[in-house]
Amino acid sequence: MNIVDYFFLHSKNLKKDFVLGPVEQISYNQLYEKSLKLSQYLNRKLGENQNIILMSHNSVFFLISYLGIMKSGNICIPLNPLIEQKNLDFIIKSTDCKYFFIASKTSEKYSLPDATIINEAELETITNLPADIDNVIHEDFDENRLAQILFTSGSTGLPKGVMLSHKNLRSNTDSIIEYLKLTSDDIIEVVLPFYYCYGLSLLHTHMRVGGSVVLNNNFVFLGSVLNDIDKYNCTGFAGVPSHFQILLRKSKTFKKSEFPSLRYFTQAGGKLHNVFIQELVQAFPQKKFFVMYGQTEATARLSYLPPELLVKKLGSIGKGIPNVTLDVFNKNDQPVEVGEVGEIVAKGDNIMIGYFNDPEGNKQTLRNGWLHTGDMAKKDEDGFIYLVAREKEIIKVGGKRISPKEIEEVIVSIPEVVDCTIEGIYDEILSEAIKATVVLIDNTDEEKAKEKILTTCRNKLVMYKIPQIIEFKKKLDVNQAGKKVASVSFSSIKN
Repeated sequence: MNIVDYFFLHSKNLKKDFVLGPVEQISYNQLYEKSLKLSQYLNRKLGENQNIILMSHNSVFFLISYLGIMKSGNICIPLNPLIEQKNLDFIIKSTDCKYFFIASKTSEKYSLPDATIINEAELETITNLPADIDNVIHEDFDENRLAQILFTSGSTGLPKGVMLSHKNLRSNTDSIIEYLKLTSDDIIEVVLPFYYCYGLSLLHTHMRVGGSVVLNNNFVFLGSVLNDIDKYNCTGFAGVPSHFQILLRKSKTFKKSEFPSLRYFTQAGGKLHNVFIQELVQAFPQKKFFVMYGQTEATARLSYLPPELLVKKLGSIGKGIPNVTLDVFNKNDQPVEVGEVGEIVAKGDNIMIGYFNDPEGNKQTLRNGWLHTGDMAKKDEDGFIYLVAREKEIIKVGGKRISPKEIEEVIVSIPEVVDCTIEGIYDEILSEAIKATVVLIDNTDEEKAKEKILTTCRNKLVMYKIPQIIEFKKKLDVNQAGKKVASVSFSSIKN
């Protein structure tokens, strides 16, 4: 079954709004009809199996384009609307893409010679044309066909294309719905972009169950996010670590709010330090908090930790989600012993077809039926998995090996600290010295904060793990998905 038919199987005639919010709204039956009209237009113009780029912030324009492209049997390539021109050029050339859906404000920023571009106005014209939208489900559609290519940052610096099939999308959607127990009553506040697999998983799951989404592209305005949750009776909120760190330490009202409609939080996109998990649980003891782990190569999700085990298994990413086999292998591709460090591997219908035009990458990542994630972890006696630092993340000071996460965990335990990043920098004597880059709550005195950081580190860490350099920044530098990026610092204080 085509993934779009799967999404709308029980909801195509609903007059209920799928998109809620102050800017745009659209009902299920309107979205279904417009997507079908676009798919028929694309079939007439392009046929099938063509690569089509989609560049837009979260919007109704994105949704109609995304669904229409995949329903037509073509391949959707959702891209960050702020992508660098050189990376866009690389993707266009490698995918031989000539057809684009780009929001009008976005297309002005780029040079796109010889491109056929459809913007909001042209899409509106297409979807208002008369069309036959009855009997459009093709029962013989091969769900192993390619549905989309999601580009991520590659190890060479060039974007790496993850190829996902209609079956991959269906499998992961089914699994997530099962463990989150989503229903048509669920409404999700969406601050994650849809070109990111985590954001797409919110779209897929809520569309499948007949729920609703509230689109908010301005997480920087915390008040609007919190107001949305109450105004639209949201039952869920999903974020990456920086979202929760900002809400817990920067917002004056978040921890004091009740959010009566809110049923759960989900977190993925990197490890959230234990201290923030504990803070969230203490602030909202009646809300469920799902810590999750995943990769684009796994469509989105690979594991979750049941909320009732959050305290007992603090720091764990849990076990495999329904219909996914998750394990930790040693260098001989055998399951590790308890406490032994190895690589997380996964098997299931959610695992990607492979990397686009990258046979060498496929050989390294897809071996003997397993996805090799590249993430290092260990298991406890109950089989719960805990991420550990990768070899390349380890800092060596005077011959001693140090995990940055251990030091970060100590520093973020200080209430005035919003975020901390530990890295090794060149040192003539020790070969590497420890540098801490810290974001503080607004209006915190940096000198006093420095003393508090050093005192806390001296009390909880051995001497060689104490940062030699402490640098302060005014805010977290994050990309549109909320993930941290490197940036220039504002001030530094040497220890």
